[in-house]
Amino acid sequence: MARLFLAIASILGALSVAGGAFGAHALKGKLTESALGSFETGVRYQMYHAIALLVVALMAAQYPAVKNLTIAGWCFVAGTVLFSGSLYGLSLMGIKALGPVTPLGGVAFIAGWICLALASGKLV
Repeated sequence: MARLFLAIASILGALSVAGGAFGAHALKGKLTESALGSFETGVRYQMYHAIALLVVALMAAQYPAVKNLTIAGWCFVAGTVLFSGSLYGLSLMGIKALGPVTPLGGVAFIAGWICLALASGKLV
């Protein structure tokens, strides 16, 4: 699982950098300030959680039997898809139906951090 999380984290990180550059150069002046702000929030949280997933991958390589690490990793992946993905859809395509999806991604992020905290208790 560690290698898969490492690969996913690397891809999410690269896409976050590309998205940030895209937003700064190609989208400025094409989106409203609000839409651009939403896009930038999606990029920022994607990068935060790519780094968090990288930490999970490194920990899972060291402690493969700690199940909460696997759960945390998948929560970070799901949170990125739901939270950042919905913000991208809202800002770039104006898909208002994605609005209620964003908080679900936030809940997945929170669950991931809680699972990571629980996993830390099993590492000692």
